[in-house]
Amino acid sequence: MTTKRYPIRIGARSRGLVRLFFGATPDTAWAEVDGQGLRARFGRFHLESPLANIATWRIEGPFRWITAIGVRMSVRHRDLSFAGSPHGGVRMDFHVPVRYGPLRVPALYVGADDLDAFAATLSALGIPGEDARRT
Repeated sequence: MTTKRYPIRIGARSRGLVRLFFGATPDTAWAEVDGQGLRARFGRFHLESPLANIATWRIEGPFRWITAIGVRMSVRHRDLSFAGSPHGGVRMDFHVPVRYGPLRVPALYVGADDLDAFAATLSALGIPGEDARRT
């Protein structure tokens, strides 16, 4: 499989903030998937996981702007998110939590511009998932 790159959506109102605080621009905010693994980058922040470590995916959202923008970690669940817009994200749960600095992350949300295409790529690789977006 060739590498597929999915840009992370950066909203017009959050563009300046995510660039200033996270170093994220359209060139440095993306998720890549190939036959070996997942690589996600949001400015200065990045996370990688082998493809075999992704247990499931789930499309969620939209979210509140204040809780969605930037690099976020849930205190309760310790999941991580890379998002530049509140339009939604694809959550990937890992079989084994992935190292992120000194922490272990059990799940990653990626606010890809095209949530459906990103999820379809994961499905085509045999990773089960669902679309649970709010309407």
